Amino acid sequence: MRPRFAVGEAVAVRFAEPPGHIRTPFYIRGRSGVVERICGAFANPEELAYGRPGKPEEPLYRVRFELPEVWPDYDGPTRDTVDIEIYEHWLEKADTDV
Repeated sequence: MRPRFAVGEAVAVRFAEPPGHIRTPFYIRGRSGVVERICGAFANPEELAYGRPGKPEEPLYRVRFELPEVWPDYDGPTRDTVDIEIYEHWLEKADTDV
């Protein structure tokens, strides 16, 4: 599967609360970041957890988030970041540049 997003592109993590096995951390849902790298395409672990094949494979991205975007009360250096690997079905184009 061809990646929908490119390195350097601003993305937002969907804010969703589906039941079951979820690999995307709750604290990052609804937040915006920038694609740092494309890690490759892999079987969807949310499907694999239920014994399904996880196909088609989907792109996995490493997305970089500025900590003040993740935690608005963060009082450390504004350049601090966290990188999280997120599957494409959790991402959408960001409304504004990050």
